[in-house]
Amino acid sequence: MRLNAFLSSCGAASRRKSETIILSGRVQVNGKIVLAPFFNVDIENDTVTLDRKKLTLSEHVYYVINKPTGYVCAASDKYDPVVIDLIPGRTGRLYPVGRLDRDSEGLLILTNDGNFTQSILHPSKEIRKEYEALLNIPINDKQLARWREGFEITEGRHTAPITIEVISREPEDRWVRVVIVEGLKREIRLMARHAGFRVEKLIRRKIGMMTLEKLAPGEFVSLSFSELYTKIFNGGIV
Repeated sequence: MRLNAFLSSCGAASRRKSETIILSGRVQVNGKIVLAPFFNVDIENDTVTLDRKKLTLSEHVYYVINKPTGYVCAASDKYDPVVIDLIPGRTGRLYPVGRLDRDSEGLLILTNDGNFTQSILHPSKEIRKEYEALLNIPINDKQLARWREGFEITEGRHTAPITIEVISREPEDRWVRVVIVEGLKREIRLMARHAGFRVEKLIRRKIGMMTLEKLAPGEFVSLSFSELYTKIFNGGIV
């Protein structure tokens, strides 16, 4: 296992933060300082220390939560409550897989498994996410067609949804279902703005084939790796 992934799997820090820790010279493998984040660690035989304290792999945990509005997707925040606080009695480090902004709600995974996080977030996996968005005004067929073409929401980068369609729900012609892959920061809100709309409510309904139906806002369920994997790639309801 790569050294930065090992630190992350031990709950020491996120994978990105682990790289900074390694480059600072605080990590030793078998008594020698290693400055290479991608150094391969034999997890059965090597001894890894951080600030001279031995690291051991954490037992991996996986939570699926219906994130309510008002919470930010972070391990800590100076100003707002964080999604981690919604898991009572937690031990060790948890972090969200991907993000939902403070004013968005819906399906979110929390875990301490850095390798799983990378496997879900990496663009090559093409994990689709489905959202339901309430627009401030009705949308017509011409505006839908324009949105499907996509927009340059960041400099030099064209972004378009996989699909977008109107949902039969009140208020009429204001609810749309949007499916994306990339998941850029505030992507749907930015596309909506370019299309001439404001998003009043945004709910992530699906990650892969896992669908949010049962969990009320703030509720969560603990799953095993195999249960979570099956729901994402083969289908399942939470």
